[in-house]
Amino acid sequence: MHDKKRPKDGKGRYIRSPETAERDAKAARLRAEGHTYDQIREELGYGSKSSAHDACARALRAIVADDADALRQREAARLDALYEEALTVLERTHYAHSHGRLVLGTDGKPLLDDGPKLAALRELRAVRESYRKLYGLDAPTKVSLDAQQLGAEISGILDTLTGDGDSDG
Repeated sequence: MHDKKRPKDGKGRYIRSPETAERDAKAARLRAEGHTYDQIREELGYGSKSSAHDACARALRAIVADDADALRQREAARLDALYEEALTVLERTHYAHSHGRLVLGTDGKPLLDDGPKLAALRELRAVRESYRKLYGLDAPTKVSLDAQQLGAEISGILDTLTGDGDSDG
C-alpha cells in the first residue's frame, strides 16, 4: 500500500509532502475527467476508494487555500495603500477655515485644525482592524456549532464540488 511510504510527524500523523500534493492533484484531475474513485484508486495505488476520495478533497482544499492566499495578499496591498494615504494626511499640517477663509489666532497666525488628523487616526485604526480580521489575529468569536452537522455540511459541499453524485464514492 502506497500510504505506508508517506512521511509522518512526531505524533504519527501523515505530513503533506510535495509528492503527496502532486498525487492528490493527479487524483483530482482524473476525477474531473470523469474517472470513478475506484479507477483513481487503481491507477494511483490508493488503498481504497475512500482514500482516493480523500485525495480529491485535499486537492480541492489546497486549491481553495491557494486562491484565498492570493486574495489575502491583494487585500493586504490595498490596505497598505489606504494606510499610507492616511499617514500622509496625518503628517500634513491642516489649518482651520471658516466660510472659505483662513482662521487666525490672536497672534495673527493660522489656527491648526485637528479634525483631519483625528479622521486620519480613525482611518489608520480601521485599516489595522481590517488587517487583524484579514489575518485572523483577533481572538475568535465564540460560536456554538454542532461539529457533526458542520462536518456533514462540509462533506456535502466537497461531494458537490467533486461531482460525487455517482454510486462509486
